[in-house]
Amino acid sequence: MIHTKAFFQQQFRPVAGRVADAGVTANQVTITAGLLSCAAGAAIIAAPGAQWPLLLVPLVLLVRLPCNHIDGILAREHGMATPLGAILNDLLDVISDVMLYLPLALVPGVTPQLLIPAVVLGVLSEMAGVLGQANGAERRHDGPLWKFPRGVAYGAIALALGLGAAPGLWLDALFVTLLFLSALTIANRVQGALGQLE
Repeated sequence: MIHTKAFFQQQFRPVAGRVADAGVTANQVTITAGLLSCAAGAAIIAAPGAQWPLLLVPLVLLVRLPCNHIDGILAREHGMATPLGAILNDLLDVISDVMLYLPLALVPGVTPQLLIPAVVLGVLSEMAGVLGQANGAERRHDGPLWKFPRGVAYGAIALALGLGAAPGLWLDALFVTLLFLSALTIANRVQGALGQLE
């Protein structure tokens, strides 16, 4: 995960420099990404039987990927770090995930009894990472299902459904897999934080 994060930061660092030169702040980037997620989720809620809103999910995730790195680069390397920014970074990530993924439960044929717990465990895994930091450890990013692969999974699901794939056992099996991996991620993050604190 660390190597992947460093790779993306290297790719987006020049863009972050141009964004900073344009006078855009880290908080503005963070908020923009959050608003895009909420808008895409609202489109699915408004038309749960339509396919086109589902195609917004992978598009928004593709926008969120650079935003999630650019706001951090702006904060750390361009003197834009603020207490509010630190809170917004984690809070809006969770809100964005909920607003982007949870409306998929309204899509005809999707099993909400599996999707909703999968999304909730994803949120709890992020909380587990933050709680380690709140108790004196570092912010935990342990996997296997950290933010990037989780986004890839939900983006692929939305893309498949948006292109006309019928929900079925394949989707239920994928949700069960996400549940298992999220639970394992929570356990790894808690264990990692406790190991640091001890």
